[in-house]
Amino acid sequence: MKEGGGHALFTAECSHSFHFHCIASNVKHGNQVCPVCRAKWKEIPMQHPSFDLPYLFARSYNNDAAISLVHRLPRSRGVMNQGRGLAPEPSMFDDDERLEQQLVFSGKSYSDALENNHPVRMMDLKIYPEVSAVPRADSREKFDVLVHLRAAAMVTGNANSLNNQISRYPRAPVDLVTVLDISGSMAGTKLALLKRAMGFVIQNLGSNDRLSVIAFSSTARRLFPLTKMSDAGRQRALQAVNSVVANGGTNIAEGLRKGVKVMEDRRDKNPVASIILLSDGRDTYTMNQADPNYKLLLPLSMHGCESKRFQIPVHSFGFGSDHDASLMHSVSETSGGTFSFIESESVIQDALAQCIGGLLSVAVQELRLEIEGMCSDVHLSSIKAGSYQSLVSGDGRSGCVDIGDLYADEERDFLISVNIPPQKDGNETPLLKMRCVYKDLLTKEIVTLQSHMLKIQRPETVGQEVVVSIEVDRQRNRFLAAEAMVKARALAEREDLAAGVTAIQNFRVALAETVSAKSGDGFCVALDRELKEMQERMASRHVYEVSGRAYILSGLSSHSWQRATSRGESGDGSSFVQAYYQTPSMVEMLHRSQATSHHHRLIQPLFASQPKPR
Repeated sequence: MKEGGGHALFTAECSHSFHFHCIASNVKHGNQVCPVCRAKWKEIPMQHPSFDLPYLFARSYNNDAAISLVHRLPRSRGVMNQGRGLAPEPSMFDDDERLEQQLVFSGKSYSDALENNHPVRMMDLKIYPEVSAVPRADSREKFDVLVHLRAAAMVTGNANSLNNQISRYPRAPVDLVTVLDISGSMAGTKLALLKRAMGFVIQNLGSNDRLSVIAFSSTARRLFPLTKMSDAGRQRALQAVNSVVANGGTNIAEGLRKGVKVMEDRRDKNPVASIILLSDGRDTYTMNQADPNYKLLLPLSMHGCESKRFQIPVHSFGFGSDHDASLMHSVSETSGGTFSFIESESVIQDALAQCIGGLLSVAVQELRLEIEGMCSDVHLSSIKAGSYQSLVSGDGRSGCVDIGDLYADEERDFLISVNIPPQKDGNETPLLKMRCVYKDLLTKEIVTLQSHMLKIQRPETVGQEVVVSIEVDRQRNRFLAAEAMVKARALAEREDLAAGVTAIQNFRVALAETVSAKSGDGFCVALDRELKEMQERMASRHVYEVSGRAYILSGLSSHSWQRATSRGESGDGSSFVQAYYQTPSMVEMLHRSQATSHHHRLIQPLFASQPKPR
């Protein structure tokens, strides 16, 4: 309890605070559940029969009496960072809660999902040539072809409604491990907001999803094994998260090691798996700050390689001005996850909600795009795929891109450069044929979707009938913008901020002259606004260190993976181009978070308006 504007405040074990006389009245009438997160309280604001707490605090707000009552309340047994007083951890984390034999998708059985809700076609594939026609006698060395992929929608209806739509449609269950920073710098508001955000995550996981939490400071500890988020599992998870206390250093490497171990040692595996890392600081145990080797932070099993294309991604969230953005971005980039920059800790929950909304809507897995040349004179020269692993065969006749998981309604765009040879006769040249191969999560079958053959028109001459593709130009601008960001960051790290700002400005000038920008394309307008924001965050060395580096890296992460990340002050990722990467499931989960936060802000005056008991 603490003095709060003349009213005593009660902070529950779930970290939510209420006016003492209001919540004590609620508890006195038998309600021992938090009105905000629905956690069941073990420690309640009425523990001694000889005190009428509502009357005591409503009458005089006597601080001496409040202090005396604190000593009568049981002490919270917080999880200590060093593990003192706790049972030793097992050497193997193979104690995950077992999964049922019949796989259940969001409360629906496998057969029901197939019969009633499972879309027949989970992927859509489209191809756009740079222009619709090339003169017959001409040749082109670098002709761009855009491949557009989109996963099927799994959520229908109004995405703005707060009804529990996501859970009413079949989706694959998730194994989620959260790795949480509880070092000394997290004490106070940060830890309280982190607990609240984790409470939101716990409440929104389904009964077939499993969660494990790793808390790290100077050392790391698994708070509980992978556990189904049934009613009992949620209660256990809420109590474990709410019991942590903040102190000690920041050993990110140890936290990640244990998080990965939970995934590797599990006996059963849900179809979708992911790790979430949250930290506000810098690793003070593993990293050599003068010459950091970020690969040391992840076990070798998490490094990308030919034999393990589809690994467990680490989605990292760095918040505040003191976190190591380069470290967090490197961890995510290495593992195939995204990096989000949370400038204000007040939006931690919104940032997590957006990420969870995606993970709870995975539509396809092990997605792979395969490209084949249709003419002996046509060769692939390059594939622009961002951070996705791509390969062009030695003879240039074929290529592929390994994509992995795709959320429902999520899109991916790749640019393929080919040559177009001159042609003596004929009205068209066959160029490419595509197919995407993926695993259907409901049937577990490998599905192949073939595209039509792309042919380019070859008239004698080309006039005004040539159509320039806005889609191709837009994606070309996205790739070039990412290259400008990489260049600007490299210059800034070499202490040449002015040159970094100039690199971005030069691209903005070039962007304004492109076909898509001149047509008023919304993505290009938003892209220019984002680049302008990056310039402003490179105004000085101090500004760059505090927020510029993290803002640029979160932008790079988003563009290179084509997935929404949280940026700057806003936790919802809706600023600038991020809205283009958001899926309906992300937006709906974000709306839930914002509604919960609004309810949290209103809960104290709501309870204060209730009449006091006589």
